[in-house]
Amino acid sequence: MPRRVFTTLAERIEAFRLTDVYPVVTSEFCAGRNPVDVTASLLAGGVRLLQIREKTMSDRAFLDLLRQVRELTWDYGALLIVDDRVDAALIAQADGVHLGQEDIPLPDARRIAPDLLIGVSTHNADEICRAQDEGCSYLNIGPIFPTRTKQLAGAFLGPEQLRALVPRVRVPFSVMGGIKYEHLAELKSAGAGRIAAVTAFTQAPDPGAEAVKWHTALARSPK
Repeated sequence: MPRRVFTTLAERIEAFRLTDVYPVVTSEFCAGRNPVDVTASLLAGGVRLLQIREKTMSDRAFLDLLRQVRELTWDYGALLIVDDRVDAALIAQADGVHLGQEDIPLPDARRIAPDLLIGVSTHNADEICRAQDEGCSYLNIGPIFPTRTKQLAGAFLGPEQLRALVPRVRVPFSVMGGIKYEHLAELKSAGAGRIAAVTAFTQAPDPGAEAVKWHTALARSPK
């Protein structure tokens, strides 16, 4: 039988609230390494929330990857989020799905997956308000800085715009987009305590050691 760690939406939301770093693992940006190995390193480094994002992988390969990662996250008591695909999240018994602005509408995703975390990518105040009104479990705000992992129209937000948006947020949230270790103190002071990133973790020589460094920085940074 699967080793379920979180079985209700309330348990998953509470576990999400307790996290600080949020690696997003994409095989394209794993520096030639197996994404399962990168994931294992991150979990060993204390990560308790991660997302798998694959835009071009076949469905079979994607599900195989998710099932391998799911086993690891069960071992570590970590949350597993699947990018875009509600169906794959349910099949792999993940804890949640993360939706972009062009993905399946949040209310439809909630009807399909009532017990899963449903996160939404947001880029401005209107999108933040709409995601919350529709009942998102959490949201992501970005891009904070220029990023090469995702093509978005318009300029990046920057820490000052982030600071202005944070008071509008009523649910747990993360920030993302070009974030590096040296940005952490400034982002924490702007109100962001949960930091998502791709290459800062997946291309680090030792992803787990990088995660430890970020945990430590976020713990000591001023609020």
